[in-house]
Amino acid sequence: MNAKQHRCGWAGNELAIRYHDEEWGVPVHDDRTWIEFLILEGAQAGLSWDTILKKRARYREVFDQFDPAKVARYDQRKVKALLTDAGIVRNRLKIAATIQNARAFLEVQKEFGSFDAYIWRFTGGKPIVNHRRSLKGAPTRTAQSDALSQDLLRRGFKFVGSTICHALMQATGMVNDHEVKCFRHGEVGK
Repeated sequence: MNAKQHRCGWAGNELAIRYHDEEWGVPVHDDRTWIEFLILEGAQAGLSWDTILKKRARYREVFDQFDPAKVARYDQRKVKALLTDAGIVRNRLKIAATIQNARAFLEVQKEFGSFDAYIWRFTGGKPIVNHRRSLKGAPTRTAQSDALSQDLLRRGFKFVGSTICHALMQATGMVNDHEVKCFRHGEVGK
């Protein structure tokens, strides 16, 4: 990015800038990436995204690179070890949700062939492109995130409220919420 280019206002530190410039809003179609974002968005509930970005590498390490088949088999001994790991968010409910979500994720893959095929149905198979001047005052949930949340909850997922689902949809490019003047707004749609 050159000095005259603009980026979204929330990208205010080096880690957030790299995430904004390289990942946020880029359409995802890989199931391993889907489970990673699903787990991280759930872990973020009540915390800042910066906290999760700082812990992301450790999450990848202790959650077997987000392999849903491995995570789905975690037992109480593994949960106990995770609860003592300062490199992640040590919240019993969030860790239990991660394991449950891996199990539900595998069921969705069985039913739809991939999680990707399942989730993109909530935006008609393509990104919703918004044209916001600023994310200030932007909705934290939408009809699409409400529908996704309700369906995920029905399928047994945890920590998937509408606000979390909206953030997931933004992060994974289901919704392009880059500010119109941001240099990434046009790029992520290509």
